[in-house]
Amino acid sequence: MSARSLNKVQLIGNLTREPELRYTTGGTPVVTFGLATNKSWKDQEGSVKEIAEFHNIVAWNKMAEICQQLLAKGMKVYIEGSLSTRSWEADDGSTRYKTEVRVNDMILLDSKGKQGAGFDSEVKSSAEEPEADISEESSTDEDTTANEDPLEDSDLPF
Repeated sequence: MSARSLNKVQLIGNLTREPELRYTTGGTPVVTFGLATNKSWKDQEGSVKEIAEFHNIVAWNKMAEICQQLLAKGMKVYIEGSLSTRSWEADDGSTRYKTEVRVNDMILLDSKGKQGAGFDSEVKSSAEEPEADISEESSTDEDTTANEDPLEDSDLPF
């Protein structure tokens, strides 16, 4: 009997960029955006220190369309999902890796969504994407993600 395992991520943070909706060659919608989470603590001298972590978020199918319609840069959101790491070969021959949080559930934490409607309810993905779509998306976006700088000045929440 195999040992149990768990791949679950829960994040509350602010969007660092507008959601970007694309479609795989098979027509499956996929949206990507950044999320910043913050941590603060006091050091030994009593000074408050802060650090921000930046996360790559990806949503598929109906959840992708919902994220595109409701989310905007700066909004506070709860994301629940799993970690997924993909790899590709860059132009220079090196292997590149990108770890993303794949959204299963989302809750808007701002009082208003992108469209100005008050949404405080949980949004659940109705269907998981087929594994074939993942490799399709990875292969079609290799060129754009291989050359992207993961952080830009506009991505920083401060």
